[in-house]
Amino acid sequence: MKPFLFVTDLDHTLVGDDRALHVLNQQLEQHRQQYGTKIVYSTGRSPTSYSQLIAEKPLLPPDILICAVGTEIYHEGSDTPDSIWSQKLSVGWQRDVVATSAARFVDLTPQPDSEQRPFKVSYFLSEQAAVEVIPDLEALLEEQGLDTQVIFSGGKDLDILPRQANKGMAMSFVRQFLEFEPMRTVACGDSGNDVALFHDRPERGIIVGNARPELLQWHQANPNPNRYLALANCAGGILEGLQHFRFI
Repeated sequence: MKPFLFVTDLDHTLVGDDRALHVLNQQLEQHRQQYGTKIVYSTGRSPTSYSQLIAEKPLLPPDILICAVGTEIYHEGSDTPDSIWSQKLSVGWQRDVVATSAARFVDLTPQPDSEQRPFKVSYFLSEQAAVEVIPDLEALLEEQGLDTQVIFSGGKDLDILPRQANKGMAMSFVRQFLEFEPMRTVACGDSGNDVALFHDRPERGIIVGNARPELLQWHQANPNPNRYLALANCAGGILEGLQHFRFI
């Protein structure tokens, strides 16, 4: 057995099946203690929302926490985001202009203040309205000369981020910092904001059995032997994938 870098989304991926989570936690913690495996959570949640989740669910303390859809990276024991990553994202980012541009769309409902982050502007949007709103929003942001990306996830969450920030780019940054090879890295997810963990990437990927339609459709249209679609849901699907790739 060798150490590996374990990167996972939280809601409906790691969290959602308490019994399977208990089993997975035991195996991950044992692997971390014996072999030096590292655990990274990559969530769309803000630090505030993450704190609420860990008060409700028995999650292992991560070695690194990636919050706000890849825009904030926290090392173990620190409440301050990684300054190198933050500096990278600040280049060309005009948050106020982004928010002003998005405000033109009446179908976009701002998410709570706790979810509005320095490098993330977030809204609620219905799936029905998304078909027309997202292309128009992307076109407007481009016309404004804003180097951004729009991510729609879970059929309701729309996030506007700097172009150089998403879960996949944050994973690359963390993987290089921790000095893990791609083949010893595995990412797990269930929804649209997890596509960046799997898109044209050399790392191994696990999509849990209860994945959202937007991720399943993308997976089917973009086959990759490095990616595994589990039958089981949530933590059970992660266990299945880890066994498939022989990490455990």
